[in-house]
Amino acid sequence: MIPRYSRPDMTAIWSPETKFRIWFEIEAYAADALAELGVIPKSAAKTVWEKGKNATFDVARIDAIEREVKHDVIAFLTHLAEIVGPDARFVHQGMTSSDVLDTCLAVQLSRAADLLIADVDQILAALKKRAFEHKLTPTIGRSHGIHAEPTTFGVKLAGFHAEFQRARARLVTAREEVATAAISGAVGTFGQIDPRVEEHVAKAMGLKPEPVSTQVIPRDRHAAYFAALGVVAASVERLATEIRHLQRTEVLEAEEHFSAGQKGSSAMPHKRNPVLTENLTGLSRMVRAYVTPALENVALWHERDISHSSVERMIGPDATVTLDFALVRLADIVDKLVVYPERMQRNLDLLGGLVHSQRVMLQLTQAGLAREDAYRAVQRNAMPVWENMQVGRPGTSFLDNLKADAEVTKHIPSQQLEQLFDLKPHFQNVDTIFNRVFGNAK
Repeated sequence: MIPRYSRPDMTAIWSPETKFRIWFEIEAYAADALAELGVIPKSAAKTVWEKGKNATFDVARIDAIEREVKHDVIAFLTHLAEIVGPDARFVHQGMTSSDVLDTCLAVQLSRAADLLIADVDQILAALKKRAFEHKLTPTIGRSHGIHAEPTTFGVKLAGFHAEFQRARARLVTAREEVATAAISGAVGTFGQIDPRVEEHVAKAMGLKPEPVSTQVIPRDRHAAYFAALGVVAASVERLATEIRHLQRTEVLEAEEHFSAGQKGSSAMPHKRNPVLTENLTGLSRMVRAYVTPALENVALWHERDISHSSVERMIGPDATVTLDFALVRLADIVDKLVVYPERMQRNLDLLGGLVHSQRVMLQLTQAGLAREDAYRAVQRNAMPVWENMQVGRPGTSFLDNLKADAEVTKHIPSQQLEQLFDLKPHFQNVDTIFNRVFGNAK
C-alpha cells in the first residue's frame, strides 16, 4: 500500500491491529459455541472475552514469536495465551489455521466492499447532478474520435451513470459471494469440531457458512471478487479517458478543476494538465493487474495448499486500497469538472453542418431515392466541405452544396433542407434516455 494513494478508512481494514482483533473475535466466538456444546468450560470462554476484549495485541511481540515459530497463527495464539492465561488452552479447539485466516479475509473483503460501494454512490451522485445540469447542452458525439452526430453532454454523463450503476451491482454481488466463513478443521470434514461452531461464528461475524471448505474457502469466490474490482477499475479508466480527451487543447470542452496556487508544469507556467485523470488511468491498470493472480489462485492442490496466501496478502490490501482511492478521486473530479458549453457548440459547428448528413440521406430515401443513390448524393456534397476545412480553404457550405444539387432539390426543397440542419430532432428522445437511467428523478 502506497500512502500517496491510500485513504485511512480502507487502510485501517488491513492493518495488523485490525487483523489480530478479527482473529481474536473468531477464536472468542468459537469458544462461546464450544462452551455451549459442552466441549470447553463456560468459564473459560468467559475468561477469553474478559481478558481479550479490551486487550491491545502487541504486533511487535507477535512478530517476534513468529520469527521463532515460523507460523503466524501460532504466534498470535501464543501471544493470546500470554494475555488470557491458563484458560487459553481451550482456545482453537478442533480448528486449523485456515479457519482463522480465511474467515478473517472474508470479513476484511466484506468491509472493503462496503467502502467501495459507498465510493461508487458518491460517483453516482456526482454524475447524476452534472448530467441533469447538462441534460440539453449540445455537444458533438464522436466515433473513432471523429465528429459523428450531435448529442448532449448530459447524455454522455447519463451513460457513465448507467455504467456505474452496474459497477455498484457487481460490487454488491462480489461482497455477497465472498462473505463466507470456514470453521471446519483440518481438510474441512468437521472431524474435530461441531459444524454448529461454524454456524455460530459465521452469524456473529456477519458471514454465511461455506458449504464445503475442504480446509480453505474455495478461491473461485475470491477470483470473482477481484474480477469485479477489475471491471469497476476499467469503468473508472473509461470515464477518466473521456475527460482527458475533452481537455485536449484542440477540444477543450471540459477540464479538471484547476485550484488556486496549483501549477501544471515545472517548465511551462501556462500548462493545465489532466493529471488527476491520468493518475486514475494508471491506478486502474494496477487494479486490473491483480485479477490474473486471483484467477490463478483458484487451482489449489487437493484439499489445501498455501500458494494463494502470499498472493492474497498483497492483492487484498493493494487492490481495495487503490480502487477506493481512485473512486473517491473520480467522484471529486466529476463534481468539480469545468464544462465549456460555448466550446462544445463551436466544435459542433466545426464541420459546417456535415454532422446532419444522415438526416439528409434519410429524407432523400423517404422522398423516393434509393438508399445507395441517396448516400452518393449526400457524400459528393459533403466531401468538398470536409476537404476544404481540413486545409483551411474557403468554400461553399454543406447546405449550399445541397441546395445547388439538382438531384437533391428534386426530392427535398431548399426550405425543407434548412430544417434538416436543426439540432432539436437529435435531442427529441433525451427524456426517454434519462428516464431509463434515472427513472422519474429530476
